[in-house]
This record gives sequence, structure tokens and C-alpha cells, in this order.
Amino acid sequence: MTIWICGDSTAATYALERAPIEGWGQLLGELVPGVSVENRAVGGRSTKSFLSEGRLQEIEGRMQPGDLLLIQFTHNDTSDLVWRHTDTYTSFMANLSIFVDTARLLGATPVLLTPIPRRYWRGGELLETHDEYPDAIRLLAMQKNVPLIDVYAMGTAHLRALGEAESAKLYMHVEKGVFQDYPDGQTDDTHTRHPGALAYARMIADGLAKQNLIQGA
Repeated sequence: MTIWICGDSTAATYALERAPIEGWGQLLGELVPGVSVENRAVGGRSTKSFLSEGRLQEIEGRMQPGDLLLIQFTHNDTSDLVWRHTDTYTSFMANLSIFVDTARLLGATPVLLTPIPRRYWRGGELLETHDEYPDAIRLLAMQKNVPLIDVYAMGTAHLRALGEAESAKLYMHVEKGVFQDYPDGQTDDTHTRHPGALAYARMIADGLAKQNLIQGA
């Protein structure tokens, strides 16, 4: 069995020289022994641009019966750029349905994932992010009877449990002069470094195991 990952920069695999940024997709293979993981997530992609660039077609040519197709978008579907923006309950859900239907047509199992949360704290409170897109994913999962891993809900609860200061360690808060790719440092509450990528990868591996889609992780 192969696990195929379709998604954006939060799931993508990064070269070592890009350290310390890591996406959860590059760590999932470490948590699902005996299963091959093909991470096809690419930074900056929405459901619309991923499809328009033929990236699902590339996977379609190699996907086999019994494989899993993990589908996680939202961050770029909310963009104002016309070439990647989708509307929550219309084009976004329609595009996700293409991923779902393609997997099923090939005998694979689609799995819908809500996005990882952005770490936006204001006045000591963690803000909700992504508007209604997570709800649209949940609705589609129910309508089409697709396995769902609610990463957004689990991740939001995890960040709140950690608190504002501790949760910063999961994301790309980089000190000046420590990493060659970030000489001036960086504060990024969307992308993860190793602790965050690992936390989200574990949520996903556990979710797959609990739904009997893989052997216990």
C-alpha cells in the first residue's frame, strides 16, 4: 500500500538547506512503518491550482487499488488570487470531490483532512482561522461518506493546551543568524518546524490507525 499526499506547503517536503522548516508530510513515513509514503504536496497550491497544473493526473497514473489518498487543502484556497481562490461551499467542495472520486475510481481510499491551524494569538486567546473551509471539508466527508481526520480541531486544541509561548516552538519562529536560509530570523505562524510537523504527523498517523486504514502507528 502507498499513501499519497495532496496538499500545500504545510504538508510539503523541504530540503535540508531550508531548515528548520518541515511539513508534516515529510515525517509521516517515519510513523507508518511498512507503508510507502509519496508526498506530492507543493507550496502555494490550492485545490484549484493543484488540479489545473495536472498534479492529480500524475498521481492518477501510479495509484493502485488499496492505496490511500490524503487530501489536505485550504491555506491557499482562501487567497484573493483568482488562479488559486475557491469559494467555500461551491468550487472548493467541487474540487475536493474530484480528488475523492478519482481515488475511488482507481480502487484507492480517499481521506479528507482539515488544515493545520494558523497560530494566531490575540490578547492571550488563540483565534479561529480558515473561516468556514474546515466546515466545508467536514460536510463533504459526511455527504460522500469519506474518512475524515479533523487536524484543525485537534491542532487547535493542542495549541490552546500548550499556551501562547510554548506553542510558538511548533512554528517557524526563527532567531536571527541561526539558520543560513533565515539570516534575519523569521516569525511565521503558518508553517512548522520539526516539533510542529511531528505533532501534526502523529495526529494524522493516529487518525489513520483509529479508522483502521493502516495498522496501528
